Amino acid sequence: MRNCLINDFRDIAVRDDIGKLWENYIVSERMKLLSNAGILRRSYFWRNIHKSEIDYLEVYEDKITAYEIKWNPRRNFKATAFTSLYPKAGLFFINPENYSEFLYV
Repeated sequence: MRNCLINDFRDIAVRDDIGKLWENYIVSERMKLLSNAGILRRSYFWRNIHKSEIDYLEVYEDKITAYEIKWNPRRNFKATAFTSLYPKAGLFFINPENYSEFLYV
């Protein structure tokens, strides 16, 4: 919808917003999967005052699972601000090489 409104249908290889599009796709597909399967999870986004962030969180009972979503699988990823506050949380890196495990459980 966004691309239609801004009339931007360029090839993925030349887009400067591919990361945002990828993150939106992954989160929306995950939420559809959970809803369609009747799986109850609370979903969140996390950011601190220093602008460190985690793209997507799921909370179930007392367990927190964090997901960082990146288009580039070789992009460096650090979550020390998050893991220092939530050391028991699961933390996963989602990218085009492993996303099927996240979307088709």
